[in-house]
Amino acid sequence: MHPLCGRMGEPNGVTTRQKPQQSFWGLWNVSFGFFGIQLAFGLQNANVSRIFQSLGSSVDDLAFLWIAGPVTGLIVQPLIGHYSDRTWGRFGRRRPYFVAGAVLAALALLGLPQAGVLLVAAGFLWLLDASLNIAMEPFRAFVGDMTPDDQRAQGFALQTWFIGAGAVIGSLLPAVFAHLGISNTAPEGVVPDSVRLSFTIGAAAMVLAVAWTALRVREYSPEEMAAFNSDHANAAQHGQPLVYSPRGPMWLLIGAGLLAIVNEMGLDKQLYVLGGGLALFGLAQIVLRATRARGALAEIMSDLAQMPAQMRQLAVAQFFTWTALFILFIYTTPVVTRNAFGATDTIGAAYNAGADWVGVMFAFYNGVAALAAFLLPVLAKRIGNARTHALCLLGGGVGFLLLLVLRDAWLLLLPMVFVGIAWASILAMPYVILTRVLPPHKFGIYIGVFNIFIVVPQLMVATIMGGVIRSFFPTDPKWTMLVGAVVMAAAALAMLRVREDQA
Repeated sequence: MHPLCGRMGEPNGVTTRQKPQQSFWGLWNVSFGFFGIQLAFGLQNANVSRIFQSLGSSVDDLAFLWIAGPVTGLIVQPLIGHYSDRTWGRFGRRRPYFVAGAVLAALALLGLPQAGVLLVAAGFLWLLDASLNIAMEPFRAFVGDMTPDDQRAQGFALQTWFIGAGAVIGSLLPAVFAHLGISNTAPEGVVPDSVRLSFTIGAAAMVLAVAWTALRVREYSPEEMAAFNSDHANAAQHGQPLVYSPRGPMWLLIGAGLLAIVNEMGLDKQLYVLGGGLALFGLAQIVLRATRARGALAEIMSDLAQMPAQMRQLAVAQFFTWTALFILFIYTTPVVTRNAFGATDTIGAAYNAGADWVGVMFAFYNGVAALAAFLLPVLAKRIGNARTHALCLLGGGVGFLLLLVLRDAWLLLLPMVFVGIAWASILAMPYVILTRVLPPHKFGIYIGVFNIFIVVPQLMVATIMGGVIRSFFPTDPKWTMLVGAVVMAAAALAMLRVREDQA
């Protein structure tokens, strides 16, 4: 009556309180949708700065144009997590969300390279980022839902492999099409044909990959989940009292103070977004505490205030990690095209060859990540998940330093080895640690809250880095890689504080 994971070796019934082990093909089906999601991310990360520059954006404005996505993510990810924890219907618990996200992301992929106008392209990037968040967030919880504790590292490792494989293809597509003779140059204000065709294929792959998981995997019913996790199910049934944080006035003052400083000193207007966000966060806490309101926002804020200790420790490392990664995503194209290809003219052949090479570099590090994913569980058994992650992040910092000093295009693949190993760990190790200490009935909301510490760094890079470039190194953006190396090292140090026990 309830086939759980498709057709190849998955359990057909539940008679014990322990979740059955998934077969290899069960894990494959659970994670396959991430192939399409990350193919879309690969296209975005390797090509959006190129599209913006082709439409007339300057280097120091690139970060600001990425800002709509993280602002939306701050709202979307916790809400999707909250509601996916509470959804059960004909189409399951998590599946309705990642299917809807896939369809919307496909529409954004089709529209982004066709925009023709910078502001319209930024709008499509907003839709793409929001849709990918809708699709991706439930997938993290999905692996936790469908695997027992002792198989979770394998589940996230296979998911990381699909992420790497999808990103390799997404990053390489424009260069492959250019090699096949499709034009990779275009007049000013027009995106090259090779990029536009790549985004069309990405849209199709996104829908098909997510549809595979949605059709091949049958989720556990609420009754089965309750049987597997009776203690947590009892807690969920009786509910937990909401916690109303008393720190709202502090955040309101910090946000208002930042807004006043920006206005008084004439700083970059992008900082208004950061200050306004902090002020609104504080105001929401004040209103919720004063009214003792209930509902989704109150529960999200309460869960944020009650994060487990390990999650708080991981959040610090996550913040530094993703600060470095967004520097990589945004500034690799201008750094490589300028320093390795000697190009600043965005309609010239040298610039577009350099932009294609960035796609190759991103594909290479994702390929490394796909291979490293299966080695991480072995290393983690020897030294622990937290120390494994710290070591990989430190290696990522070395990769940033090499990006700073190397100028030969082929040698630039060397730092991508270090970045790829770090990327494999980033996609797996924090979630292995988290899902072992989180209550199963709140996987969705807590992973959504945890993703705030991905979005906030993106917001900070988008609001601050443009001003940093203009103020400190207006003629050469390569020094952003030094900033990335420093914060990646800070992330590695923060991981040494993470406890893996549940005490």
